Amino acid sequence: MASVHSLASTLQQQLADALTAALPDAGTADPLLRRSDRADFQANGILALAKKLKGNPRELAAQVTAALPASELIKDIEVSGPGFLNITLSDKAITETLAARAADGEDRLGVPYNSAAGTTVIDYAQPNVAKEMHVGHLRSAVIGDAMVKILEFTGESVVRRHHIGDWGTQFGMLIQYLIEHPHELDHKDDESGQADGEAAMSSLNRLYKASRALFDSDEEFKARSRDRVVALQAGEPETLAMWQRFVDESKIYFYSVFDKLDMEIADPDIVGESGYNDMLEETCRILEETGVAVRSEGALCVFFDDVKGPDGNPTPLIVKKTNGGYGYAATDLSAIRDRVRNLKADALLYVVDVRQSLHFKMVFETARRAGWLNEDVKAHQLAFGTVLGKDGKPFKTREGVTVKLEDLLDEAVERATAVVREKAEKVGLSEEEIVENGRYVGIGAVKYADLSTSAVRDYKFDLDQMVALHGDTSVYLQYAYARIRSILRNAGEAKPVAHPELELAPAERALGLHLDQFGEVLSEVAAGYEPHKLAAYLYQLASLYTTFYDQCHVLSKDNPAEVVENRLFLCDITARTLHRGMALLGIRTPERL
Repeated sequence: MASVHSLASTLQQQLADALTAALPDAGTADPLLRRSDRADFQANGILALAKKLKGNPRELAAQVTAALPASELIKDIEVSGPGFLNITLSDKAITETLAARAADGEDRLGVPYNSAAGTTVIDYAQPNVAKEMHVGHLRSAVIGDAMVKILEFTGESVVRRHHIGDWGTQFGMLIQYLIEHPHELDHKDDESGQADGEAAMSSLNRLYKASRALFDSDEEFKARSRDRVVALQAGEPETLAMWQRFVDESKIYFYSVFDKLDMEIADPDIVGESGYNDMLEETCRILEETGVAVRSEGALCVFFDDVKGPDGNPTPLIVKKTNGGYGYAATDLSAIRDRVRNLKADALLYVVDVRQSLHFKMVFETARRAGWLNEDVKAHQLAFGTVLGKDGKPFKTREGVTVKLEDLLDEAVERATAVVREKAEKVGLSEEEIVENGRYVGIGAVKYADLSTSAVRDYKFDLDQMVALHGDTSVYLQYAYARIRSILRNAGEAKPVAHPELELAPAERALGLHLDQFGEVLSEVAAGYEPHKLAAYLYQLASLYTTFYDQCHVLSKDNPAEVVENRLFLCDITARTLHRGMALLGIRTPERL
């Protein structure tokens, strides 16, 4: 695998060297290079230098230009305005750099590994045992899965953690009911043709409703349920065995939903709240002994100067309640200890709803005070906003209940399959391909709508818009990819070959310069945990390809053979970049659509 320096990084280095050579008094200076609509790049760092050195910026710019080494990189450089450098690269440099990327056989496209890669633990996709997954679980799963793939591609060692809700007082009620009605988790609906996941969830739903009704109406059952919580927390074997049945039944359901989402979730990655039970007492003891937490009205609390309630009084993080029970904070802090000490994490990433921001701010600050987080180990909440309906309000059914995630995914696939079917005859797709592509397009549409929005913003869930063939949708990107694959199949004897000696048309240059930025975009996305920037890059890539396709006929018989080969080469590397980029977002790119 050979990493390839981007045109921008090579140019940046040449300019920095020229600045040092021309202006030795400047020390190490940044040329402040950026893309420009007047040329390929503009460097405007000379203005700041001129102020510092009390010189004339245009004269300094001319000195820097003169100090640039002769190379095949730059075609034209001009000093404009008060000392900006407008730089146009040579067509040869663009084509040669792309050829080096294409030659990288592992489909890395010359993207280098991060030299400072470490270990990141990502906490995402956190469903609750014995509860149905709803639209609110979608974002954590989709954003987390994309970040896992992107970070691994950059060389990071990633540990996945699904912190499922599998502990707490409600299990007393559920377990007690199951002990008294032992067949309630049997799959009664198997003959109805329901899939395993649906059957598991319908059993759990039925049991949850029945136990809740009894708990609310029968004081004796309520008392037995509370005793059962004590037995669960004490690790009584029969109670634990019943609890495990709920967890196992829920996993059948979880896996069926994640399978629909085209996501891999492995059993060892599921470490729920219960996984940290043995650490809770020790976590509290350490916090109290070190003075990080203090007793307040019988509870173990951590206080912060900048966190106050509406009454102006400090709002603490409660680690242990007055009644001796542990709050979420004790579990989250124990998880941090485990991830830092046992998993050797350098970074902890939590893909959690923005409404949990204050909780995590307090948890992270507590962990810093305790020394579990420090300069070497960082924690970050990748906070996400709410999924809204078309009306701009939180997404609910007409009856006002939260939308089931499975129903939503099924409808997306149904809509997408209809879109694929419309075009299928023209392409000659079989029924099997229509069904498979319908799934890839539908699930891709849902994921892309989520990932193309900055995570912290709310976004509207509008299926009509999501499966549209035009605009910023995954379907547009998938069709762009399929179109390129079709061109490559129809090329006959002509093969994709780079020809650096050829002049490039404006649309070819624009496409080439954008293709070269793939690695830099991925580096930025990984560093800032911002998958929407990758989605934006891919949409722009597809748009630039559409312009290229319209303006530069690829398989025209009027073109010389080398022009056809070079354009096929641009098609091929665009397809590979789209395919790789979409895969990093967890989205499939069908070969024919």
